[in-house]
Amino acid sequence: MRRFKCDNPTCSLSTFSEQVPHLTTPFARRTPVLTEALVAIALAPAGRAGARLATTLGMPCGRDLLIKMIRALPAPEVPAVKVPGVDDFAIRRRHTYNTILIDMATHRPIDVLPDREAATPAAWLVEHPGVEVVCRDRGGAYAEGARTGAPDAIQVADRFHLWQNLCEAVGKTVNSHYHCLHVQAERATPEPEPTPEPVPAAVLAPEPALPPRPERRLAIRTRERFEAVQSRLAAGMSRAAVGRELNLDQQTVRRFADATTPAELLVKCENRVTKLDNYREQVHALWNAGVTDAAVITERIRPLGFTGSVQIVRRYLRAFRIPGTSRSRPDPVRRRAAPSGPMVPKPRKISRWILSHPDHLDHDETLEIKDLLTRCEHLHRLDRARRG
Repeated sequence: MRRFKCDNPTCSLSTFSEQVPHLTTPFARRTPVLTEALVAIALAPAGRAGARLATTLGMPCGRDLLIKMIRALPAPEVPAVKVPGVDDFAIRRRHTYNTILIDMATHRPIDVLPDREAATPAAWLVEHPGVEVVCRDRGGAYAEGARTGAPDAIQVADRFHLWQNLCEAVGKTVNSHYHCLHVQAERATPEPEPTPEPVPAAVLAPEPALPPRPERRLAIRTRERFEAVQSRLAAGMSRAAVGRELNLDQQTVRRFADATTPAELLVKCENRVTKLDNYREQVHALWNAGVTDAAVITERIRPLGFTGSVQIVRRYLRAFRIPGTSRSRPDPVRRRAAPSGPMVPKPRKISRWILSHPDHLDHDETLEIKDLLTRCEHLHRLDRARRG
């Protein structure tokens, strides 16, 4: 390689070397061929995985270098698109959001916008004419941006948000009519067989009346919040003012404001999914058989696959205990009997069965969902409308 010297005394570079095309680059520590290979690796696995692969191939480098190479690449030109998909994503949740544009024909991203305001997608649509259909979510800002930037384009909802709205509607309907399934299950419980010879009443001591089953603190708080939110909304306060006065998040205020009765909210708080859900029948059978120690019940159901702790079983058995009795040896007269028979599945599982394709359910699930739908006319109509 030849070395040259500049004759101009004012030149900052007094000497410089000759460069070989496609082999050397000024002030570079890698050849263009090596740089292209690292860029190809960075675009595939990137990050730590790309650094490990490059080291294995004899091109050691760090993950930061690969990410820097990706950022140094020029942005590709946006192709002409007729059906763009518009949606937002969080850079920092609840603080910073961007907008991503997808070509619905190829299902590949084509551009990222710095925010999710209406003016930003409108300006992008003006710069890229020829859009015929805008596939977007339910956001009002994107609807306004599509009307401004592409007034002749048809706006449609994407399949994800349509399915999401359907799942929410099915979940609300199941929660609203979940009590019907419990009522039908209680009616279907067989009556106990009568005793052959009743003992005279004079011989038996009068049985003490069991106190009513105490309501859970979560249910009490839910009812109180529902009444507080509804009363303030009826007085003319806005939802934001209600949230500030009651020190509640806006999403919580919206949930209590949209509910018509406290039962819709209590279904969610009283029917949460736990590790004990699949073993409640065995727990009820042991409790009714006289096994009332939570530790013993836990050890009995562990061979069946239960992986929870003793505390989960103990909390569940509180509903069947009478205050003032011993935990290890409660009086049979002073404790409640656990419900017998098959348990009603949780609302989330019923919703999943209704939304699933019949071919994706096994034989037992198909029989159980058919039995549940016959108990409630509203859920039966919901299932027919869903598959209709």
